[in-house]
Amino acid sequence: MLRTTLRWLVMLIAFAVFASAIAMGTMRLHDGPVEFWPWFTISIGGPFRSGEVVPAPENWDFLRDRQEIEIQTLQPATSRTVWVPVVDGQLYIVSGYMNSTLGRYWKQWPTYLQQDNRIRIRVDGSIYEQRLVRISDGPITARVMSEVARKYFGAPDTVNPQAGESVRNGSVWLFEVADR
Repeated sequence: MLRTTLRWLVMLIAFAVFASAIAMGTMRLHDGPVEFWPWFTISIGGPFRSGEVVPAPENWDFLRDRQEIEIQTLQPATSRTVWVPVVDGQLYIVSGYMNSTLGRYWKQWPTYLQQDNRIRIRVDGSIYEQRLVRISDGPITARVMSEVARKYFGAPDTVNPQAGESVRNGSVWLFEVADR
C-alpha cells in the first residue's frame, strides 16, 4: 500500500512539474504578460509584438493613478507586469522580496538589468524604449516608497522618512526610468 501511494505521489509531482514547464514555455510565446482574469495577472510573458514605438513623455504624471504597466527586458526578451510609482513626474519601478529565497526565484528580471538595463514599457498600445537605473540610497527612496505605500496600501499622502529603509537594505530594488 505504501509503495503504491509513493508511486502515485511521484507521478503527481512529475505531472505538476511537466505541466508547469509547458505553461511557462507557452507564456513566453505570448504578446506581453499573461492575464487570466482582470484581477489576476501572471507576471511573465513574451516580448511585445504589438504596439507602436513612440517618444517617451517629458512627464509621467499620467500614470500616477495607474496600478500596473507592462515592461519588457531585452536580454532575455520577456515581459511582466509591474507596479509604478510616479514622483514629481518621474516614473519609478520597484521589485520587492529581493532578499528572500522566493523573491530571488520569482523576481529574476531585476538581475537581468545588471547585464542590459534597456527596457520597453507598454501603456495603452504605446511602447516607450527606456532604460532602468537602480537607486539604492538617497532622499528619493523615502519619497518613492511613501508613494508606493499611498498608492497600493492606502497610507497617507505624506513622506515617511523611514520608508526608504527597504531600498537601502536591498529588500526592495528601486529603479528610475531614464531615456536611452
